[in-house]
Amino acid sequence: MFGTSKKKASFFARKGLRYFSILLGVVFIFGMLYHYREGLAYYFSFKSDKILRNEEGAKRLSDVRNFQILEKYEDHAIGLDVSEYQEKISWSYVDTLEQKYPIHFVFIRATVGKDRVDHCFERNWLGAKANKMIRGAYHYYRPNENSVAQAQLFIKTVRLHKGDLPPVLDIEKLPRNQSIDSLKVGLKRWLRIVESHYKVKPIIYTGEKYYTDFLKEEFSEYLFWIANYNFYKEAMESDWLFWQFTEKATVPGIKTNVDVTVYNGDLEQLGFITVD
Repeated sequence: MFGTSKKKASFFARKGLRYFSILLGVVFIFGMLYHYREGLAYYFSFKSDKILRNEEGAKRLSDVRNFQILEKYEDHAIGLDVSEYQEKISWSYVDTLEQKYPIHFVFIRATVGKDRVDHCFERNWLGAKANKMIRGAYHYYRPNENSVAQAQLFIKTVRLHKGDLPPVLDIEKLPRNQSIDSLKVGLKRWLRIVESHYKVKPIIYTGEKYYTDFLKEEFSEYLFWIANYNFYKEAMESDWLFWQFTEKATVPGIKTNVDVTVYNGDLEQLGFITVD
């Protein structure tokens, strides 16, 4: 008799736990739907109409988050970064995101490592200028190559003018055959050489984890451009100068997906950090 009661209690406990888990799941889903209500409305209306006109388009869940962030930061300066991976860009068409949010600036890859110039740099550099966009150039740093040679290649390739953004050092990889301390020495050497040449302190681009683990404390004198595409990340940190929040945006004039970045300020404030 006692054993039967115990079995019944165990059965109802399991059943109750299952119903409670389902209830939590339903609450979570409705909470997410409410939180992303504006983005979802956009996703199922504006996007669907766009795709009816263009069968090659594709709806993506990332569009919902992108829309939420663009709405939140619509009073901030919004920009892109491009390289040869975006192929031939029709710059005269590069104007807005989602037919609503103006594109104010663009970072253009100039050089890679110690010996490679981006195939589309010159065309993109001139095209962005002709399209009246604030432009900046960045160098993709290879940790296992000589930092002085990398800095010299960037300086040889990029000529900054008044109104351009400061040079950017893009560091994403860890070294294979050297220590982290040795990597930091190389990064500091590149930064010093480039700053000495252009008379402006460079910006550092990296991922959030890389920034937190290796650069935040020792490179605190520099301004940072941070990449974080996490679906649940919807706001930039106060110590970030730029936040690259997606790599899956579509822009008129660009055939491929493109990265989008928000500046931690408005267009007028962006002008304060440009080259004099």
